[in-house]
Amino acid sequence: QAQLVESGGGLVQAGDSLRLSCAVSGRTVSNYGMGWFRQAPGKEREFVAATSRIGNTGYDDSVKGRFTISRDNAKNTVYLQMSSLKPEDTAVYYCAASSRWYGGSSSAAYEYWGQGTQVTVSS
Repeated sequence: QAQLVESGGGLVQAGDSLRLSCAVSGRTVSNYGMGWFRQAPGKEREFVAATSRIGNTGYDDSVKGRFTISRDNAKNTVYLQMSSLKPEDTAVYYCAASSRWYGGSSSAAYEYWGQGTQVTVSS
């Protein structure tokens, strides 16, 4: 059973940067496709970014060019570097692990989820 713990969220101003971390225990992260999703108040959970076992990446259009997903297999950790943050990026951000080589944008492809970390961007 993999356990995922997110950290790094907080309150920032528009235009600021923030880096989220997802520490994985119980499993080796190199064996999983990893993803980041987010859920804003009153909205459904949505895809943000994903990385394959070997580091191929994919992004939602709303964050492309501003967010970067990466993984450090030695630390069993996945990151989401967020820059040029906007108020519409405000949400709870979730890390997820998929037994697939690449989980992609569908939440159904991911078996393990973290508890989430709040990101609030003020205007």
